[in-house]
Amino acid sequence: MSEVVAWRPDVPGLTEVFHAHFTDHVYPAHTHEAWTLLLVDDGAVRYDLDRHAHGATRALVTLLPPGVPHDGRSSSPAGFRKRVLYLEPATLGIDRVDRSVDQPAFDDAALRDRLSALHRTLAPGGDLLEAESRLAFVLERLRQHLDRAAVGAPDVQDDVLADRVRDLLDARLAEGLSLEGAAALFDVHPTSVVRAFTRRHGLPPHRYLTGRRVDLARRLLLAGMPAAEVAAAAGFVDQPHLTRHFRRMLGTTPAAYARSAGRRGGAG
Repeated sequence: MSEVVAWRPDVPGLTEVFHAHFTDHVYPAHTHEAWTLLLVDDGAVRYDLDRHAHGATRALVTLLPPGVPHDGRSSSPAGFRKRVLYLEPATLGIDRVDRSVDQPAFDDAALRDRLSALHRTLAPGGDLLEAESRLAFVLERLRQHLDRAAVGAPDVQDDVLADRVRDLLDARLAEGLSLEGAAALFDVHPTSVVRAFTRRHGLPPHRYLTGRRVDLARRLLLAGMPAAEVAAAAGFVDQPHLTRHFRRMLGTTPAAYARSAGRRGGAG
């Protein structure tokens, strides 16, 4: 039995998202052009990488390098569930391939949590800036493991950078701002943008942007713009995307909020 869902996310550095449940499928030896970043959610996987035996379990984050033969099979008749991201070769660098062959798995609960959060963000209707931010921190941690230099998160204090990014977000509410674009504009690493912004303003850039977009949506709704048009005008992917965030922040839907305009109510 097999259950497979795959899609190509609109996130720089990612080529594919792949979720699957396999019971009797056996992968023959093969290679990928991309890095393969694997989470096992149920069961366990046995695989050979460059003719050496390994195992992938729920406790591990597994990283298989591009161009290196590997196979895969369930460790039990019950099969396994997995979530996979395929990363462009340049995201981690071809110079790290040999190190990944030597150590293809990491027992790192924080990295697993970051990767799970990234998968949730990559679901349809997710926020691009949030996905970019979460991917940047996943890649940072993977590079540290591969370079044998895994350390705690640095404290980035750069109020000027944080305020400039905030001003850019305010100026581009509808069109948005990519994390890579902001990092390139200010000649800093993407994770430095997120850390500096969060330290200065108390929340990461993607949450700040979502809040400002909801504020804009409120103004447009109260001005009489139809909810279906407000979503695009305020920078949301579609109306369900707007509704999800609107309800999360205000406890009601955009349509109900607009209908309340003629009634007296408390401040929100």
